[in-house]
Amino acid sequence: MRVVIAEDHALLRDGLTRLLEANDCTVVAAVDNGPELANALASLEVDVAVVDVRMPPTFTDEGLRVAIAAREAKPALPILVLSQYVEQLYARELLGSGAGAVGYLLKDRVSDVSSFVASVRQVADGGTVLDPEVVAALVSTAGRGSRLDRLTPREAEVLSLMAEGRSNAAIAGRLVVTDKAVSKHIGNIFDKLDLPMSDDDHRRVLAVVAWLQG
Repeated sequence: MRVVIAEDHALLRDGLTRLLEANDCTVVAAVDNGPELANALASLEVDVAVVDVRMPPTFTDEGLRVAIAAREAKPALPILVLSQYVEQLYARELLGSGAGAVGYLLKDRVSDVSSFVASVRQVADGGTVLDPEVVAALVSTAGRGSRLDRLTPREAEVLSLMAEGRSNAAIAGRLVVTDKAVSKHIGNIFDKLDLPMSDDDHRRVLAVVAWLQG
């Protein structure tokens, strides 16, 4: 798996590089500012980019804006945002295409190495992985449309856990129900959100986007 890392703090950038390379990843570029990130994403063959939000030269939302622009040029380019903050506007824009291959984790999650590496791989494979705090922040400000109002409280809870990138088995464990019950809830979610039959992974992404956009 070929990875680009964009992080302006040298110690964290080096730590991420070592961590990923120790887990069978190849870091093809490790940059510390927005223009170098844009160049790397445009010129290199990349399976996933791990991107900080606030980077030089603006130290505001440089990383996210470069990531969004890169996905416009290369649709569904896998991007995992790693940040200390939840930037709601840009997080919604990043998720808005419904194409998946997007993650948004807070930096303290890196301390759980196995979970972090699994998240990087999940995004590279086209999945969506969102930090629980990101989900909470986005859901708290999301308007509720008529389709989402169709969901029962349990279905809404299942969909929120899907937004965190949890598998059916993990959701079942969290809710203390059977895998079969989770599958039934997810089927109901797809039906109530009017998501047509297609690859289940793709429908999961579309369902999460519908939930976050309200």
